[in-house]
Amino acid sequence: QVRLVESGGGLVQPGGSLRLSCAASGSIFSLNVMGWYRQAPGEQRELVATIASGGDTNYAEAVKGRFTISRDNAKNTVYLQMNSLKPEDTAVYYCNCYARGNIYQGPKAYWGQGTQVTVSS
Repeated sequence: QVRLVESGGGLVQPGGSLRLSCAASGSIFSLNVMGWYRQAPGEQRELVATIASGGDTNYAEAVKGRFTISRDNAKNTVYLQMNSLKPEDTAVYYCNCYARGNIYQGPKAYWGQGTQVTVSS
């Protein structure tokens, strides 16, 4: 079992910045893709950004040029640096990863509990 713990959410004014962190722990043989998703009230959960174990990244169009995803493989941690935040970025942000518990298992998806990001003046 893999546990994801997020931190770094909060209230920020438009144009401000926040950095989210997500640490994976538990029975981890390997961590594959890690990423961030978000869900605003009344909306479906949507992709924000993903990063492969080798460092390849993928971003939603709405955040390109403003958000940067990175990871520290030694710490099993993924980060999301969010700059130039807009009110429409307000949502609960969820960490996601695909991990293998041992060499015999295929990758399984795991989710964090979510952290609230509110962009408002």
